[in-house]
Amino acid sequence: MNAPESLIKSPVLASAGRSIGDILVSSGRLTAENAERILQRQQQDKSNFGDAALALQLLTREDIDFALSRQFDYAYLSEKDTSRSPELVAAYKPFSRVGENLRAVRSQLMLRWFNNETATKVIALVSPGPGEGRSFIAANLAIVFAQQGERTLLIDADLRKARQHELFALGKSAGLSGILADRAGLEAVLPVPGLKSLFVLPAGAVPPNPQELLGRTAFGALLHIAAKEFDVIIVDTPAGTDFADAEIIASRAGAAVMVTRKNLSRMSDAALLARRLQDSGVALVGSILNDD
Repeated sequence: MNAPESLIKSPVLASAGRSIGDILVSSGRLTAENAERILQRQQQDKSNFGDAALALQLLTREDIDFALSRQFDYAYLSEKDTSRSPELVAAYKPFSRVGENLRAVRSQLMLRWFNNETATKVIALVSPGPGEGRSFIAANLAIVFAQQGERTLLIDADLRKARQHELFALGKSAGLSGILADRAGLEAVLPVPGLKSLFVLPAGAVPPNPQELLGRTAFGALLHIAAKEFDVIIVDTPAGTDFADAEIIASRAGAAVMVTRKNLSRMSDAALLARRLQDSGVALVGSILNDD
């Protein structure tokens, strides 16, 4: 964990203040000649650039959303970019119903936890069993926090069945297990191309002793160091009723959000996990019902 801080600096985008036409021409989505045609139609109809472009059928709604995202420094991914999982809904379809729901959760977390003077910057996403959408929600929550301009770190602490490296199509990295085994430092934290302010620490190689690794003081030390570099840290965990890993992770984080899934999660399992977390001194900030 002695890597220089420069290893996790974020890239800088420089589209603020530029017109939609300039952004689209420079990105190759619009020719200068067609930009002039749109400007003439805009003046004629006294409409905005986007409406004039759509009327002339020279741009698509996706082109305009792309330009607006650059103009307002709002990072998202084009649906033509198939390099990452479509499960990253907040990145591919930020204005969908799911995206709106995720932003509502973000707002509640900002009010209840991250803006609390006594709180930390870390929160664990836990759920009673497998298949309840814990990794999906962790990934998308991290995206919406980054879209708000928060320097965000997503840690995949599921050292048994990791998913974040698949969702974000990340290359091989020593990951969390490498750091906890003292074989790597913060160079294992990877920036996510196209999503400014978002960084991911993959789980790394599957170790034979995940619970023991997570129980080491190195995990707490990692979170302490990361809290100096990031505004928000979200930690993905294994299923809570299957292993004690989630309790260990949540106790290090200090806070947790419970994820359950409609028609799948058992109320008794969720209640049991909640009691175990609270008995361990974990602040249970809230719960999310995944109905997709």
